[in-house]
Amino acid sequence: MSEIPAAPAAPGALEAALRAGRDAGRKLLVPYLTGGLTVDGDHWLEVLRAVVDAGADAVEIGIPFSDPVMDGPIIQEASERALQSGATPLSILDELRRADVGVPLAVMTYYNVAYHMGHERFAAELADAGVAAAILPDLPFEEVGPWAAAADAAGVETVMLAAPTAPDDRLPVVCERARGFVYAVGLLGVTGERAALATSSLKIAARLKAVTDKPVLVGVGISDADQAVEVCSVADGVIVGSAVVRRVLAGEGPAGAADFVGSIRAALDASIDQ
Repeated sequence: MSEIPAAPAAPGALEAALRAGRDAGRKLLVPYLTGGLTVDGDHWLEVLRAVVDAGADAVEIGIPFSDPVMDGPIIQEASERALQSGATPLSILDELRRADVGVPLAVMTYYNVAYHMGHERFAAELADAGVAAAILPDLPFEEVGPWAAAADAAGVETVMLAAPTAPDDRLPVVCERARGFVYAVGLLGVTGERAALATSSLKIAARLKAVTDKPVLVGVGISDADQAVEVCSVADGVIVGSAVVRRVLAGEGPAGAADFVGSIRAALDASIDQ
């Protein structure tokens, strides 16, 4: 087990933005997009801008990896297509340098990408590209120390994940180290759409809300507006991935992704007004 440095006291750009939205009474919406995925000529940065315009509070950008252990078939397919088209971590970050979308961006990728590039270099590349935070879902909490130290030094927030199976005494420790937000994993298994919201989503959100003031967002298995509203009755917000990426893969382009994200934004806003 590596030594885990204490999290910086001051919130970074992502956490500050999410806290401000929450404090204003807003339920937070973070779509996921696969970086480097261009379908039928629709560049992925166009999709990024479209979902921001549709009401995203932040966006999670996936850097494709050849062995995406947490991802289900939709995001696996998107990652494979992006890799086949020549996308690399550096090419995606280079494109993000000119994105300027007006909301914080978080990168989601696998630890091998950070390890292969080197912690300090990867963190510096993220910061230089304007990326506020990183999510490394396969990096165990006990081993996060070296990466977290490099990320802290570069001003990159390290989002921590909390699984529904985590024991009660683990959650405060994970939340204390988390920056940006706490990623509540809604269910065990890989990413993907589900016909109904897993009850584990509500349970892990409630357990986290009881031990932290940091924004708690639920991801994995959130498939539509109704499920987003349901889980946000407990959580501060949602991450919606496969349902967005599926529309991109189907050729619906920026307009289709924006329509879907906009429908969730409208439902979340309406739930606040009720």
